[in-house]
Amino acid sequence: MMSDSLSQLRVLVVDDEPTIRTAIVATLEAEGATLVAVGSGSAALEACRRSAFDAVILDQFIGGQTGLELLPVLLAEAPWMKVVMVTAYASFDLAVQAMRRGACNFLPKPFTPDQLRVIVGEAARQRRVEQRLADSSNSDGPVDFVSADPAMSAAVDLARQVAATDATVLICGETGTGKGELAKAIHRWSPRAQRPLGVISCPSLSAELLESELFGHRKGAFTNAVRDNPGRVAASDGGTLFLDEIGDLPLALQPKFLRFVQDREYERVGDHLTRRADVRLIAATNVALEEAVKAGRFREDLYYRLKVIQIDLPPLRERPEDAATIARGLLAQFAQAMNRPRLELSEQALAAIRRYGWPGNIRELRNVIERAVILARGSIIGPELLRLDSGAQGRSSIDIGTHASMEAVEEQHLRGVLASTASIEEAAAILGMDTVTLWRRRKKYGIE
Repeated sequence: MMSDSLSQLRVLVVDDEPTIRTAIVATLEAEGATLVAVGSGSAALEACRRSAFDAVILDQFIGGQTGLELLPVLLAEAPWMKVVMVTAYASFDLAVQAMRRGACNFLPKPFTPDQLRVIVGEAARQRRVEQRLADSSNSDGPVDFVSADPAMSAAVDLARQVAATDATVLICGETGTGKGELAKAIHRWSPRAQRPLGVISCPSLSAELLESELFGHRKGAFTNAVRDNPGRVAASDGGTLFLDEIGDLPLALQPKFLRFVQDREYERVGDHLTRRADVRLIAATNVALEEAVKAGRFREDLYYRLKVIQIDLPPLRERPEDAATIARGLLAQFAQAMNRPRLELSEQALAAIRRYGWPGNIRELRNVIERAVILARGSIIGPELLRLDSGAQGRSSIDIGTHASMEAVEEQHLRGVLASTASIEEAAAILGMDTVTLWRRRKKYGIE
């Protein structure tokens, strides 16, 4: 019987072993998904440029390239895609790295057809939730911008004011504070709203690929340049171009980008024809560009060209009441998207949200609330479902991010194996642990 959860799902399979590609395609096509299978990184990138995919099944090794290298390149092309990383069995460190680079889950080898269906089904569920959340967004922008904090309110007011102009905007703030969402809102509030919004993530591409993605290239300009690519600048003509984490723009590329910022002129890679584009520029950074300028990593003239209007987003830990307000809004959105009955956060849960330091800011809060909605059994969500460590505020963001990522990987792996096996004994054998240890792990993660 065809699975409703996978029907209409478009999946890209990237694996250099033909037999594995064939097996994955056969399994998921039987569930109603539409599959495209390729055997190299360049073919995967080409496929993403031709078609829109909901999910990608990406092998750890593809010829001479690793999946970890290819993962951010694919997500830069289509950030909405859910990437499932196929890893060697028990390669836990690799799984953590993959998820930190943007993968939504991992699939250990060898895997069964049932395990494949479960993992891809989870990716499909995540994609549907995001689509429903996007569809339910109101015209005033994301819930992330609801604020009782004076600094945040001032930042949003400035964004609305500057949206009516073509001024270049630099958005500054820690990772997860909503810089990308604010950039999209500025575009949506602007006279250019009906024109394209192009997005480039500077850290995700090498200097060579970033120049090509930005300005485009001619066919044959370099290896794997099998066709002309107009680039994001040309694709955004008349609209807005958003460069995320501009502080990671390679120094060698900065003079060419400065010229474009000043004159809106550029050349494609391998082409001497000078082109122009009418593009409004928004950039974001989570690092102090002034320090990067002093260290010689960022051009001073480019820095001042970018910060015509600078908007600073305060971290969530500095606005605890906002954290509670945003949590309520996210709870309503996720509950609606997952067709759950009305859910509420208990006073204890709200108090825990206000106390927590939120090193991952709104991005971390979003993940915590989504997970709580998935695990909730009744109508009230208490602090035990949030699993916030009150002692975490004294730890660094890196420590917390690694700890949370590893626990998330372990939990998802356990859930996938348990869902695809007929007994606890079989699951324990696959996981390489005894049944008592598995019982303890299930209790830890609230797995029934």
